[in-house]
Amino acid sequence: MSARDPLLTSRKAFAAFFCGLLLVLAASPAVGESTTIVSRRIEHFNPASDQTVFGKLEFLGGLDLTSSDSLFGAWSSIRFRPDGKRFIGVLDTGDWISGEIVRDEKGRLAGINTVSLAPMLDRDGRGHVSKRAMDAESLAILGDKIYVGFEQRHRIDQYPLDRFETAKPEKSLPLPFPKKVLESNRSLEMLTASPAQGPLSGGLVTITEESLDAKGNLYAGVVDGPHPGGFKLVRRDDFDVTDGAWLPDGDLLLLERRFRFPSGLGMRIVRVKGDSIKPGALVDGEILLDADQSFQIDNMEGLDVVDMGNGDLRLILVSDDNHFMLQRTLMLEFRLLP
Repeated sequence: MSARDPLLTSRKAFAAFFCGLLLVLAASPAVGESTTIVSRRIEHFNPASDQTVFGKLEFLGGLDLTSSDSLFGAWSSIRFRPDGKRFIGVLDTGDWISGEIVRDEKGRLAGINTVSLAPMLDRDGRGHVSKRAMDAESLAILGDKIYVGFEQRHRIDQYPLDRFETAKPEKSLPLPFPKKVLESNRSLEMLTASPAQGPLSGGLVTITEESLDAKGNLYAGVVDGPHPGGFKLVRRDDFDVTDGAWLPDGDLLLLERRFRFPSGLGMRIVRVKGDSIKPGALVDGEILLDADQSFQIDNMEGLDVVDMGNGDLRLILVSDDNHFMLQRTLMLEFRLLP
């Protein structure tokens, strides 16, 4: 979901109305129909400097993505397939996005193509029902299934991977905490499948965006697998969790986002020790990157890790532009340094 702020809330209300009007006037693309995306390269994470290393990450480049298709935008989560090129994601308008990244001769991000947008279907087989019903915020792929976390009508739905664009959800999974603790528009923001050989044995893990206990900690939980149950994550400096991805060593990377006056827009990458995540635990992490609005960021909501081999681990991030004209859909790439 988007950051909360009085000014931003009013802008979002207008943007949501305008976007809704566009969706009524424009037909949705057919399933499998390609959507054209225009990519403008981002060479420097800090526009005022040639610096490439930030904290424990090296910036490798990025893309500013635009499209004439009114559905494109509001990107909440991204997951790459094993080839490290093809991806599947969700938009918080209740749409799937899939495609493939393109790299140049130096291996840097150059664009995305074969992009397909398709409405997510509800249990009755309907698409584009309402924002409240299909507010998709998080995504995990496990085996031959896709799992999607929804806000407002809080749930985690299971879809078949081989026909996710045309399928109704097969079932909803039990949540690892009571629904009553979840804030309406600040709940199941992160969902990811833990490593099969790790201590959670491939169990799904979810962390809420800003659903807090009495001590200000974030509700989180292991959804399934042999060790299900709730845990808590320490929340610091008004940053909200927006996505996460696992490293090969079993640690969990979290993408965090802040939008508050007077501190403004911010983004963090936090590393959490994988063996600390267990039911009943209170977990915390190490900040790897902390960037404010002077850097090339927007409302950063999606994160995945791509293993390029030989220890080269890439972090690919995407932003949610809220379908608002002053925001951008960005794709950024970093290398994790030793």
